[in-house]
Amino acid sequence: MNALDALGDVQIPLLAAMLLGGCAAKAGRAVRVRSIDAALGPTALFPLSLRRWAAIALCAVEFGLGIGLIVTAGRFGAHRPAELIRLATFLLFVVATCTLIELRAARPDIGCGCFGEFSSAPITWRTLARAALLAVAALGSIKAPAMRLPKTAGGAAAFLLLLAAELVLVGTLSPEVREVLVRIGYTAPCELRLPSPEQTLAVLTRSAQWRRHSGLISDPEPVDMWRELCWRYVAFRSDYGGRDRDVVFAVYLQSYRPSVMAVMVDTATGAVQPWPAGPASGVPAWRHRLADSAPARAAGWQARLPSPLRRATAATLDSANPPSRR
Repeated sequence: MNALDALGDVQIPLLAAMLLGGCAAKAGRAVRVRSIDAALGPTALFPLSLRRWAAIALCAVEFGLGIGLIVTAGRFGAHRPAELIRLATFLLFVVATCTLIELRAARPDIGCGCFGEFSSAPITWRTLARAALLAVAALGSIKAPAMRLPKTAGGAAAFLLLLAAELVLVGTLSPEVREVLVRIGYTAPCELRLPSPEQTLAVLTRSAQWRRHSGLISDPEPVDMWRELCWRYVAFRSDYGGRDRDVVFAVYLQSYRPSVMAVMVDTATGAVQPWPAGPASGVPAWRHRLADSAPARAAGWQARLPSPLRRATAATLDSANPPSRR
């Protein structure tokens, strides 16, 4: 295998990795924030009504072309299906380059969204050069023959060397690399983390404390939510025992297996109340679907617990949450 053949063979896995990696990053971000068009820069150029469909189409095209490049890399590499897929890949990167130029002029404050949340930095010449480089690589692969495994150690070494060199070049042109390295080497203290109320509610409704005590809740909408250092508190109304009470949950703000604690307090006095002797029965189905219904109302809560009740609740829960439980 000569150097020219090795260079042609390198383009297929590189392009497939970029397409599938971009699709996976976008999908991962969409799952976390529950929005398919979140963090996808090019969708900002579309009307609001079309952004969701544009984001879905972009992810689908990236996934389809990435899989198609892999499937047609072997024996089908010299036939028409492979040429069509590689031509479509070339056109995709050409359109991406032009779109990034337009996006940089129209919205210089947002990122390209190429790799989801990792592409939040404003578009620079490096991002444009990377898209153009990938377009050139796709153009050079259209007429490339089917990929062949190296038969000699020299051929394998040439393939790996060229692949490493091209990866270094793409990495140099990728601002996302710095963001990834920063996230690997740094973890923000819990006091500085900013999880959304929606994420806190999702964690809460998956916890054992919620399954144990949600039957005591009389209103599915939280009456209050507040934060103190590393804890976020969520209060719900309860009429257990014929008196006005509040079931207050405390959720520790960490990503992996956060602690969740709960306490019942008297609304008027703030005194801690004992839990029922037996498990609550007849738990309505809506209480297990709170994460789907409450986020839209999270920013509109008006009711607030009295300050003494807040302090009493926080003190009670803090005493029940030693650091070892984290």
